[in-house]
Amino acid sequence: MLVRVSATDWVEGGWDLQQTIALARELKTVGIDMVDCSSGGTVSDAKVPSGPGFQAPFAAAVRREAGIATGAVGLITEPAQAGRIVSTGMADAVMIGRESLRDPYWPLHAARSLGVDIPWPPQYERAKPM
Repeated sequence: MLVRVSATDWVEGGWDLQQTIALARELKTVGIDMVDCSSGGTVSDAKVPSGPGFQAPFAAAVRREAGIATGAVGLITEPAQAGRIVSTGMADAVMIGRESLRDPYWPLHAARSLGVDIPWPPQYERAKPM
């Protein structure tokens, strides 16, 4: 079971990373397997400092401090970037949202660009151009 959280609301005196870590510890005790660490979107006037992978450090902190598997999100658009996040232990998984809307074949294209040749699902093969 996965739970998505907003690790901070980016507002002074609001929800913060330490509260998220405490929540993740509690979630682990009730059987949650992974915490998907997003942020913001809860307060209209929040100043969110976005950039490539800007939320991945939240996943790293929750993983390290709460001892639970995490997913990283937040402007993760390049396969090498996603690979680095997982291979360095910042997170156990990378969740691709908007990038998969732009390219629904992103996982297959990412694997190929990282030198991994995975087969296309049979359902895709039926519609693949000749």
